[in-house]
Parts: sequence; C-alpha cells; structure tokens
Amino acid sequence: MLATVGVPSIDDLFSQIPEGLRLERPLDLPRGVSEQEILADLAALAHRDRAELYTSYTPYQPELSQGVLQALFEFQSMVCELTALDVSNASLYDGATALVEAVNMARAGGRSRVLVAGGVDPRYVETLRTYGRGSGYVPEILEAPGGRSPPASEIDPDVAAVVIQHPNVFGLLEDVTAFGTPARAAGAMLIEVFDPTSLGILAPPGDLGADIAVAEGQPFGNRLNYGGPYLGMLAAKMEHVRKMPGRIVGETVDVDGRTGYVLTLQAREQHIRREKATSNICTNQTLMALAATIHMAWLGPGGLAELGRQCAAKASYACRALTGLAGVEAAFPGEPVFKEFAIRLPKPAAEVRDALIDRGFLAGVPAPWVDEATLIVAVTERRTKEEIDALAAATGEVLAS
Repeated sequence: MLATVGVPSIDDLFSQIPEGLRLERPLDLPRGVSEQEILADLAALAHRDRAELYTSYTPYQPELSQGVLQALFEFQSMVCELTALDVSNASLYDGATALVEAVNMARAGGRSRVLVAGGVDPRYVETLRTYGRGSGYVPEILEAPGGRSPPASEIDPDVAAVVIQHPNVFGLLEDVTAFGTPARAAGAMLIEVFDPTSLGILAPPGDLGADIAVAEGQPFGNRLNYGGPYLGMLAAKMEHVRKMPGRIVGETVDVDGRTGYVLTLQAREQHIRREKATSNICTNQTLMALAATIHMAWLGPGGLAELGRQCAAKASYACRALTGLAGVEAAFPGEPVFKEFAIRLPKPAAEVRDALIDRGFLAGVPAPWVDEATLIVAVTERRTKEEIDALAAATGEVLAS
C-alpha cells in the first residue's frame, strides 16, 4: 500500500500530522490470541448482550460500497434470470408492498382501474386497498368459483392492471397466459405475483406474458423473523424501467478500465424531487437481498428444480393423508397444487388449528373469506414423511374428540 501511494514508510505517510499530535509509544493492545479464542470471547459477549444487530440496509455512499453494490447487482441478475424479465430493482420492503409498487407503475400511464384475480392472497389485496385509498383507486376483486377467476374475454380500456397470483393462495396453478391476452389487447399491464421457490418447475412470469412480476423473497435464505424484515422482489420488461421504484444497480468501468458498480437509477424522494419520485415509501432490503443471493447461488438451477419437486410432492402427499380422514375433503379436488392446498374440515378450521397448536403442530391458516371450515395447509421441502403422518394422526384425534 505504501508503494501504491508513493511513500517509503509509515512515518512518511503521517508526516503531515504535527509531532505533538502523534502517539510516541506502542499501542496498548492485549496479546495476540487464536481465532477460536476470540470467537469464544465474542460468543460470550453476544450471550450477555440484549441489543439487536444493526446493519446497513441500503448503500448511502454507493461509490464506497462496491461489495454491497456488486451483491445487489448479482441479486438483480438472478431475479431477472428467475423471472425471464429484463430488469429488476435492488429489492423492496416485502411482497405485498412490491405489488403496490407494480400497480403504481401500471397506473402511471393515466388509467385508474385495477382488476385482481380472486386467487390473490387476501393480505396482498388488503395492502392494495390501504394504498389505494390514498391513490384514488379501489382494487376490483374478480369472482373465483372453484378457486380460480375465469379470464375475461374483454377488458375495458380504463383498466391499468390485471393482477394474478400463480400458484395462487390455495396452491392452485393459474392460466396466466389466458389473463395476459385480453390485458394486452386492452393496453393494460399483466402483473403476476409468483412464488420464487416454484420457478424450478413452473414457467417463469416473463414466458407467461407478464409485464411485471413481484414476489416475497423470504423463502430464499431468510427466516420468518416474526413477520419481518422481509424481501420484496420486482422485475419488469425493459420498456417499464423508467417507472420502476427504488434503486437499480448497474455495472460499469472506471477510468482505468476496471469493473465497477454504481446506482444507475434511484428514482425516490431522497435523491430527486418528491413530486418526480416513482415512490416515496420504498428503498431496498440489502441484508435480506444478500441472504437471498447467497441462497440462490447455493441452490443453482438443479437445486431450485429439486426444491420445487419436493414441495409439490410433499404437499400432494400431505393432502392425500389429510383427506383420507373421516369428514375431511379437498376444497378443490383433483387439482394439482404447489406447496399450499386447501381442505374443508367437519369442524371450524380455527378451532381445529388451535387444538393442533396444543399438540405441537402449526397445521395451517383458516380461510374465513371462503368459509369457516376451510384450512390452507403449507408443506415445504423441510417436512419429512414422518412429520406429515404425525400431523394427519393428530388431526384425526382432534376431529374425533
């Protein structure tokens, strides 16, 4: 380093500092210790500590954050590869607000109406309603007989966006392309809410005709964390890049021809005039995005496909095990599912859920917007056959009691 800056010694490096300000003695440092010793000391300190971990969640000095920017660039690249879309931002707060941002992008063209398929997660819909109250729209929820909304043959010219979730909240596979055809004919944008863990076995949103794709990235390398922080993913066609919220990291070269990373776009109110910002609520979740990037790289294409196969196979097995119980039936029999599935119980779903919690099982989430007997169950690659069988046995005991 001395050779690089052109000085022969440390003393010469600090020659501009007056002698009276220099420490003319060795630093008072403890003896050197091994890595294992210092890790043990740090672990003991951490065990005593009750403060939370603080970490940078967004690079405010981008030119000094090359490692962070490169990680975000890799995250964006992986999201684009996952979704088969052209451009991704550096992440958003979570999946629900990512959907809000996608709708804002669609409405930037001046249209007002937003159509939402009936299979979209009600929590996402409620988030849309909340933001819509301040933005001048009310999401219009389509009927969903049989768990899916039939695609409209024709869409009105004042519709800005059509939102569909695939797989949907019931785990059912939607016909995304059938929604895209009338949307494109009417000049509306098709927004797909996707499950990133499904894209090893299902076609990506871009191949299905989506203009914008959004997701919750928590399943990639992040824990549930009692509800957050989470990780919103958003990708779109290149023609919509100027409407995208948040930050976009780009790759460039410096004056010496070395690869470098910069914030190519940052269309938010901290950087540009508030009235020109695409969004005043979004930024990026760097720590969560870094974990997701590592997880996606660790999985690779083969691992992602195996993850999807295991989720689908174990969910199907669990559905068969539970619907084999007396009085339990599939809410949508004969339909293929991914990770989630809906069952109807002979008792109120909330009552059965609470009884199973007492037995050590988080069996599922009641769906009161359907009826009081419907329970949505999720089974991922983490569950074993023995655990699924134990859940089915416990459910049988609860129903028989």
